[in-house]
Amino acid sequence: MGVVPTQKALEIASQNELDLVEVAPQASPPVCRVMDYSKFKYDQEKKEREAKKHQKQSRLKEIRLKPNIDDHDYQTKVNHAISFLKKKDKVKISLFFRGRQMEHMELGRKIVDRFIIDTQNDGQLEKQPLLEGRIISLVIAPK
Repeated sequence: MGVVPTQKALEIASQNELDLVEVAPQASPPVCRVMDYSKFKYDQEKKEREAKKHQKQSRLKEIRLKPNIDDHDYQTKVNHAISFLKKKDKVKISLFFRGRQMEHMELGRKIVDRFIIDTQNDGQLEKQPLLEGRIISLVIAPK
């Protein structure tokens, strides 16, 4: 229709029993469209729902370890972490110390370092290993 005065645009919309909707207010002059506003809102909500459906939510999976873990159990935990990373999930590794195990922090630190090395092909370290009380925790994000 081209550039039309606001009053005339409102008359055209009321004649057709439709609404005058401002589509691009930042344009000069502002762009308006004669349409059914409720249908327009419904279509926009439908598009947003569809877009939300296709988004991948990044989840945080946790793997718990202890300093005296057996080698086979360790490999199982590493394989689980790698499968989580391949599914684009973040992995939080928590290594728990109990009782006198706190005296041998170097054992836990070796396990954490080994875990980082074993998962470096599929993930990268997001949060450095940090000792919080009796727990060493770190986060590995997918590449």
